[in-house]
Amino acid sequence: MKQKKEGFGSKIGFVLAAAGSAVGLGNIWRFPYLAAQYGGGIFLLVYIILAVTFGFSLMITEIAIGRKTGKSVIGAYADISKKFKPLGFIAASVPVIIFSYYCVIGGWVLKYFTVYVSDIGSDAATNGFFDSFIGHSGQPTLFLGIYLILTAAVVMLGVEKGIEKVSKILMPVLVVMTIGISIYSITLDGAMAGVKYYLMPDIKNFSVKTIVAAMGQLFYSMSLAMGIMVTYGSYMRKEDNIEESVRYIEVFDTAIAFLSGLMIVPAVFAFSGGDPSALNQGPGLMFVTLPKVFLSMRGGRIIGMIFFVLVALAALTSSISLMETIVSVIMEKWKVKRIPACIIVAGFSFVFGMFSVLGYSDLSHVTIFGRQILDFLDFLSNNIIMPIVALLTCILIGYIAKPSFVEDEVKLSSEFKSKKLYEVMIKYVCPVCMLIIFISSVVGYV
Repeated sequence: MKQKKEGFGSKIGFVLAAAGSAVGLGNIWRFPYLAAQYGGGIFLLVYIILAVTFGFSLMITEIAIGRKTGKSVIGAYADISKKFKPLGFIAASVPVIIFSYYCVIGGWVLKYFTVYVSDIGSDAATNGFFDSFIGHSGQPTLFLGIYLILTAAVVMLGVEKGIEKVSKILMPVLVVMTIGISIYSITLDGAMAGVKYYLMPDIKNFSVKTIVAAMGQLFYSMSLAMGIMVTYGSYMRKEDNIEESVRYIEVFDTAIAFLSGLMIVPAVFAFSGGDPSALNQGPGLMFVTLPKVFLSMRGGRIIGMIFFVLVALAALTSSISLMETIVSVIMEKWKVKRIPACIIVAGFSFVFGMFSVLGYSDLSHVTIFGRQILDFLDFLSNNIIMPIVALLTCILIGYIAKPSFVEDEVKLSSEFKSKKLYEVMIKYVCPVCMLIIFISSVVGYV
């Protein structure tokens, strides 16, 4: 007898879990500094337009593929077309790569949380604190292990009892905390200049780079082309409305990204005297600049502690979905039970993650195409493999299986109100967008 597949117990459970996957470090850390770098308000406007068109089409495609086939990402693509079976393996490689280094960064966040809890938050604001921390492998390894255990514990509990239940708690908490810090941030002296820059579109700041950066961020933020939405779609109930669910996920994801910008941009503006370039620091924004911002605030220790709790929760909801995608493949393809599969993934990811840890310490002399190990893995997954997966998915659904493959699944539970928009996007616009992202990434345009 075929074993009954696990699934989400409710529509809200699916939406919150999928939104939790989308909401992660990409929203809270990456979105604000990209918004500052590529025009503030005009970047925000472009991002929102792309989210309701480009992002909507790709997400609805992946969820429908998962629900229709009822399989993990490898089995799902093979079911649609035997010729596209390798695409499932390529897509499955993305969470394998990302999960290992994502947990390393998650460990960094946990370290900073402990610093603020221990009432030594001022230490985090000192020059060289972050470099000293990652420059020695001991503590990063410890926090990598702790973060992996937290993630694995949730995934071991299963879809409904673990992922769904935890998402129902974490997502509302995440929203409330983000709103609270955002309100505090915009009340700081000098913050209104940052609010104006962030919210008011200025056409003078618009360029092709703005569009490409917004597309790349949307891709990263919404967990597209990673196999995650295919996996979560396979757990979705047939009676739940796919189109409506995707809209809710988009609202959650975009709202958290928007609030993260409102939380960070005005605060850094206030701290830097109105200099947008202070936001353009990559990892340094969260781990170097923001601790200095918190130090300058009244009650900065408490704000810093709450902020890193928020970031840890956001990171955890994403790492859970990354791990679940890998675990689902192992369970389906090799018939391994959930708990042993989780132990295998956690063990492999710890070993693989150690390369990223050591890349800043004992292996800091090792570079790949001029990048440190973690930076290279991030570039490989986000800028090379994911655009290829998305492009081939668009070709598969747009021209091989035809859009009706997705449309028929969507219409099982409701009318597909955006059918015409979807067909245009999946056949013409999305493939072009994927080519632009891929080419611009390879030639270093952005």
